[in-house]
Amino acid sequence: MSSLLREVLPAETLVVAIDPGKVANRVWLASGVGHLIGEPVSLPTLREGVDELERLVSGSGIGGEPLIAIEATGSLHRPWTTELERRYPGRVRLLAPSETQAARTQLGTRRFKSDDRDCAALVWLVRQGLGRVPDEPGLEALLGVVRHRRQLVAELKVLRQRLHDQLNRLCPGLSAPQGHGRTLDLLEPSGRAVLACAVAFAGRAPSVRSLLARSPGRLTRANAEYWRQRWRGCLPPPDAELRAHRLELDLDRLDLLLRALETAAQQLTALLAQTDGQVLTSLPGVAAIRAAAFAAHSLPIERFPTAEHLYSATGLAPASYQSATLNRRGGISRQGLPEHRDALMAIAWGLSQASPAFRERAAEYRARGFAPIQLRVALARHACRLCHTLIRNQQPYDEERYRQARKRGR
Repeated sequence: MSSLLREVLPAETLVVAIDPGKVANRVWLASGVGHLIGEPVSLPTLREGVDELERLVSGSGIGGEPLIAIEATGSLHRPWTTELERRYPGRVRLLAPSETQAARTQLGTRRFKSDDRDCAALVWLVRQGLGRVPDEPGLEALLGVVRHRRQLVAELKVLRQRLHDQLNRLCPGLSAPQGHGRTLDLLEPSGRAVLACAVAFAGRAPSVRSLLARSPGRLTRANAEYWRQRWRGCLPPPDAELRAHRLELDLDRLDLLLRALETAAQQLTALLAQTDGQVLTSLPGVAAIRAAAFAAHSLPIERFPTAEHLYSATGLAPASYQSATLNRRGGISRQGLPEHRDALMAIAWGLSQASPAFRERAAEYRARGFAPIQLRVALARHACRLCHTLIRNQQPYDEERYRQARKRGR
């Protein structure tokens, strides 16, 4: 479980500071009072590097278990963190790059970054009791799948745009843009049937029978007839065979991407069931994918004492400036991770569509003249409070209980 530690380090404790890299990790060994033990070393990120570090710890001359401080840089620190936590349970502390930068500022080396200066900053921080213990393996796995799925969705968006572009070049005017006629959704049965026929017949107009035969799902005869008639009016390009071959390759990529998304959804469902975030699936309009995206960045919930702390971490809380008698509030702060912010906005959107209580809130905000984005941000604050309460209490969502709490002003 992740937690912040505020206990000052005893002087007789061995401190190991590690600045991760892609090929080698910079390592410092120091005593609790900050005296360097030996010379700084660079150890390979492979298993032999961890074995060498264990030998250095054993030969340091300081008894007891060491306290290991690692800068949490992207995913570079995770292999060593997992192995060191296995060898020295409960003795690993993670510190964010922003914390090491702030420590370098205090030490007078903010603008002179190096691996050794980062290690010195890590020693300085951990001596004051700062740092957090690594997250549980299940939560790490959940976060990895959430980020992987987000990348797949971004790739799918780009691929759909490329497929539309290729189809419009192979069959000019077949798929009209939104607002200029019937649009073609390439992920629906009609879109998949049109793409398959465009490849099979090199851009020539197919028959209704061909469209129906190549549809992966339900496609009505009237819909197939519409696309056949529209297709017959398209002009053929001069290099149809080459374009059809390129379109076929991208269709294979689309199939692989859709299968990867399906696998990621299955993994999210299984991993979410092992965490406290499973209770979020009881919210109307919030299924496993939305719940997992928010839970992966919010758990363990003990990191956020109140719902306002969690809301501020998403970056949706308004920025504030206070000095003497001045007290100003601006737009949303946008601090924290965009993925965390997007996940909360997605939950707020789902609740506004499926929960009667949130639909009423949305109607109230519209009556007060809120713009659409302002409305969603306002609903996100209520959704954040609700999610924080559900995860803490581990009680499924109950619409009537929520209405009663709202009447009491909670």
